[in-house]
Amino acid sequence: MARVPSAVVAASGLVGGYGVARWTKKRQLGGAVLAVAGAAAAQQWRQRAGGKAAGALSAAYVAAFAGSHPLAKKVGAWPAVFGVAGAVALASWAVADRNGR
Repeated sequence: MARVPSAVVAASGLVGGYGVARWTKKRQLGGAVLAVAGAAAAQQWRQRAGGKAAGALSAAYVAAFAGSHPLAKKVGAWPAVFGVAGAVALASWAVADRNGR
């Protein structure tokens, strides 16, 4: 089975969580998508880069979610979500995916 990079999992959780919340008008469903993808990414980060890196990347994931809200007031919702998802994906790739672990 092909391995899905943790960067893709994390970015998909942020974008997918927002999309689900927006289109269903049920924030709890969006939160569930965000949480499931975050947990899956954290597991990959722990396996590939260790506990400290997984903790730091998990904190970045949560900070990206929280930070997208005030950013959305300045640049719009979708640009904010894509921006923070890209930042988390880049960090995830650099720490856990780059070396193909």
